[in-house]
Amino acid sequence: MTTTARHKLLDGKVQLYMRSNSPHWQCSCSIAGKQMRTSTKEESLARAKDVARDWYLGLMGKYRAGEIKEGTPFRKAAQQFLAEYTIITEGERNAKYVEGHGIRLRVHLLPFFGDKMVEEITPGLVQEYRAHRMTSRVDREGNPKRPARSTIHSEIITLRHVLKTAQRHGWLPYLPDISAPYKTSGKIAHRAWFSPTEYKELYKATGERAKNPKKERWRSACEDLHDYVLFMVNSGLRPDEAKRIEVRDVEIATEGAKGERILHIAVRGKRGVGYCKTMPGAVLPFTRMKKRHNLGPTDLIFPKIQRELFNTILDELGMKEDREGNPRTAYSLRHTYISFRLMEGADIYQVAKNCRTSVEMIEKFYASHIKDMIDASAINTRRKKR
Repeated sequence: MTTTARHKLLDGKVQLYMRSNSPHWQCSCSIAGKQMRTSTKEESLARAKDVARDWYLGLMGKYRAGEIKEGTPFRKAAQQFLAEYTIITEGERNAKYVEGHGIRLRVHLLPFFGDKMVEEITPGLVQEYRAHRMTSRVDREGNPKRPARSTIHSEIITLRHVLKTAQRHGWLPYLPDISAPYKTSGKIAHRAWFSPTEYKELYKATGERAKNPKKERWRSACEDLHDYVLFMVNSGLRPDEAKRIEVRDVEIATEGAKGERILHIAVRGKRGVGYCKTMPGAVLPFTRMKKRHNLGPTDLIFPKIQRELFNTILDELGMKEDREGNPRTAYSLRHTYISFRLMEGADIYQVAKNCRTSVEMIEKFYASHIKDMIDASAINTRRKKR
């Protein structure tokens, strides 16, 4: 669009112009580093000048009152971050993980920080956000419903990503320190798992339910749950990883001096594609699932987790919680695999590699089982007396 005429008002602070495709005068000005434009909706030049002056003075009043702020809005930085992160990490990070950043921004961060400029986000404001999240939700009795530590941590990670994006684009001169003050070492709770005795009770109970379901139409679900429990404890997969496995991702191989059959699995998880070599006990449930459902190469092996049935059996056995009160879930089957491998004396580095995690995480959350890996003879040495 071209302009047919142009005038300046108030010492050039306001520009008045007319576009070739419109009979109305338009006006523009610059306030707080931003270009403002509007239509006067007037065809007369004299009346358009009066409208433009009033419009500019109104904007200046809002600017002095703090209603118009200098800088880049947090909302714009958040949009830029999501656009960049989605494209750059495509194929490297799980789609659900990337989607989680967008959900945290939409549900929690944008309602609190959306109208702020990125330069206004100080450590103090971030601490106000933490306090807000601790008290913003209440239960039925009116008591604050505090989110989990990991939930707040994930939201702060998303916030830091947005601020780093603003810094890279020159919208933020420096990155503020948004680490939590008054932070103490979080309690390290051991992951809920099944001891060897408890696991034996569990798979016997699921096996019995598979043979004798309470209703015939539940037989397939009961058989699937039994095979799921055996498969998970012998592979160490995360529940979300097991849910994505297709038949073509699994290969039956023979390894070891005894020539035992195991599974080689290409695992698609939160960090892309990893690999897993299972225990021999995972082969039979895999072949049973494949045969029972007549699965093709692209079919999912465990498309659905029978959570309700799993929880029902745990309640019947009195195993829904461990002795510390931690709830047992499908994830506890993975923790059981790691615990069993440590108790059997497996190399901790190889266990971490096979489970697609770090040695640090295993040492942190499974320390109660590392006692089986400590050589007492190397510790309980005594110097000979003279």
